[in-house]
Amino acid sequence: MLTVNLGSPHLFRVPPEKQSDEMLNSFVEDETEDNLSDQEEYIFCRQCHNMITTPAERIEVLGSHRHTFANPHGIVFEIGCFRTVKGCGHAGPASTDFSWFSGFSWRIAVCIKCLTHLGWLFASPDQGHFHGLILDRLITQ
Repeated sequence: MLTVNLGSPHLFRVPPEKQSDEMLNSFVEDETEDNLSDQEEYIFCRQCHNMITTPAERIEVLGSHRHTFANPHGIVFEIGCFRTVKGCGHAGPASTDFSWFSGFSWRIAVCIKCLTHLGWLFASPDQGHFHGLILDRLITQ
């Protein structure tokens, strides 16, 4: 049986005086950097610079890549539509309430690194799925 001492001031961390650069590098691995090439452009989370997707994943939905919508609280979002996004996770159950795309349910999409709300995953049983990402929460390299 594993026992964890919650009274330790260094819970799950190595005390600073025992850390070395080599040790830190073995603990911290940025998978995003390993997958980036100099040849391709990427789209990143503005908050933490996690790689989210690529410009090649941009798609048109209802005739346009960009859309501007307001939610029921009056907050306006300019979103871009993307086929796939590797840097997002999803939160909450799917809902069809106030969906901006008829026939699609939505789930909140967040950055998998910093959990910033980046947009929504839209899914339809007949029409597949895509992500609508909030454009001012993204940056390119």
